[in-house]
Amino acid sequence: MKNPFRPYIDRFSESQFWNKLQHYARKAGLKTVYSALLLFFAYRRKDTPLWAKNIILGTLGYFLAPIDAVPDLTPVLGYTDDLGVLAFGLVTIAAYVDDQVREKARQQLSKWFGDYDPTELNEVDKQL
Repeated sequence: MKNPFRPYIDRFSESQFWNKLQHYARKAGLKTVYSALLLFFAYRRKDTPLWAKNIILGTLGYFLAPIDAVPDLTPVLGYTDDLGVLAFGLVTIAAYVDDQVREKARQQLSKWFGDYDPTELNEVDKQL
């Protein structure tokens, strides 16, 4: 499978990823942040193959791309494209999102969002 986000692989940086999520988590919304976290923790799995890691890096690189930063300043609409790209990446690597990946993502969500309604994440989980 050809990675349409290959040009964005070099734009991924773990420190930029955490920085963007920490500063924009509430603006981006629960589903967008959850999707990004699922991808990140799937990337960190030893069992995730190189081709899937490249999809993840490209997808998260797009999420971090400076060209995408200006539209993200527009509440709600600015993250619509991000959620679509993250969803594409998740569906492509779904076999590598296990219960442990989901649990790590949900633990991080709790730190940023406090008590959230976990049923809001069902839409993302159904794609997997």
